[in-house]
Amino acid sequence: MQALIALVTGGIAGIIHVLTGPDHLAAVTPFTVDKRSRAWLVGLLWGVGHTAGVWTIGVLVFLFKEMLPVDLLSAWSERLVGAVLVVLGIWGIRRGFTTRLHYHEHKHDGDRHAHFHLHSPESSHKKKHSHTAHHHSHAPFGIGSLHGLAGSSHLIGVLPALALSSQVATIMYVVGYGVGSIAAMTAFSWVMGKFVQRMLIRSIRAYNYLLISFALMAIGVGVFWLVMI
Repeated sequence: MQALIALVTGGIAGIIHVLTGPDHLAAVTPFTVDKRSRAWLVGLLWGVGHTAGVWTIGVLVFLFKEMLPVDLLSAWSERLVGAVLVVLGIWGIRRGFTTRLHYHEHKHDGDRHAHFHLHSPESSHKKKHSHTAHHHSHAPFGIGSLHGLAGSSHLIGVLPALALSSQVATIMYVVGYGVGSIAAMTAFSWVMGKFVQRMLIRSIRAYNYLLISFALMAIGVGVFWLVMI
């Protein structure tokens, strides 16, 4: 019974922690705006990376808590998160100013229809676009890992688990925390992707403004982390 309670509690803690962190949402949103139809994958990768970071801290604390400067590791991770958010925001602003909507008409069996797609500097050449997309697919995982190593992630995801009386309950809490984090960010990214798809149909200008707005938010949160934390 204690293990089940620990699992549910960890899951709730993971959901609340992810969705109430402006730095989490600021890091993921520019990617969801860029991906749109596969936005859920961005959240999934971030959630897996975040969970990996938290679990890494948990293992290090459990094995080397007397030797390892966990607080120092967390502090440097926080600064790195801030820098990454600023870079991500700059990338988002560039995408917002350079992305254009193009369409090509085709005729099949007497029926004429158009295909709409986005053009940006990264997609000007197929090989270059493939290379860029490959790197972008890894970025949410890496940023999620940094978030897992930084800030209050280990305070919520690790310390309560270490306080539980049984080893099974400890493991279940950490597992629940990871699953909750992944599910919450995947759901958030999916909703954002659907919202952006609808906005894109209405106006490419509105899409660009949205991307730039979220990019500026990412820069603001990143600067706050670098200056204030």
